[in-house]
Amino acid sequence: MTNWLITGAGGGLGQDLAAAALARGDKVVATMRSAEAAAAFSASAPGRALGLVLDLARPENAAAVVAEAESWLGQVDRLVNNAGFGLAGAFADTDWNQEAEMLQVNIVAVTHLTKLFLPQIRARQGKVLNVASTAAFQPGPFMAVYYATKAYLLSFTEALAEELEGTGVTVTCLCPGPVKTNFQRRAYLEDTRVVNSPLFVDVRDVARIGYEGMHRGKRIVIPGWKNRVGVEMLRISPRATVTKVVRKIQEKKNG
Repeated sequence: MTNWLITGAGGGLGQDLAAAALARGDKVVATMRSAEAAAAFSASAPGRALGLVLDLARPENAAAVVAEAESWLGQVDRLVNNAGFGLAGAFADTDWNQEAEMLQVNIVAVTHLTKLFLPQIRARQGKVLNVASTAAFQPGPFMAVYYATKAYLLSFTEALAEELEGTGVTVTCLCPGPVKTNFQRRAYLEDTRVVNSPLFVDVRDVARIGYEGMHRGKRIVIPGWKNRVGVEMLRISPRATVTKVVRKIQEKKNG
């Protein structure tokens, strides 16, 4: 039996990743912000599923996650850093408090949890999955902070994976394109053109592809052939051109 810690599992991708682990008979501790979702998750597999109501926007909760996970699981084999959110709008006009929370959840909590869990994961030759986005591969005008947080995750994952090469531990960065979850609502994109993007991949397919990629030890996983082609085009295009194109796309999304 494998022991999992999954953040942001109250819905969407995190929920589906947790379901995939439970379906294989593993034990899962999952964080979420909703008490109702946590209770439902715990009831879904008594003795193997524990939902924790913890908001990772609060810095002290990273240590609380570790304490709860170790109390219930002993040690963790699989760490999935899935919790994260975005915020759309011009940086000059967006709310700093929301951006500060985004930095805490998307960057600091991921880094802190990985630091805290890595000794036991290394001892058990386990795996880490960090959930980023195709946004990680380019600057994102009008979602500047969100895109930058995902670029950090990609860089952090690749560097850590190289450090751990040969130890039996693998670190994977899952970089989906648009996925229909609560992300759009929290980023204030729910009623914009973004929800009709042809790049959308079903969240269950993203979870399956991420799950399989992590267990194959892949460093970067990009679900959907259109998204993979798009990322390759970004790699060979001038950075200034990419930024201007993304600006136009973001302006249309918010139009």
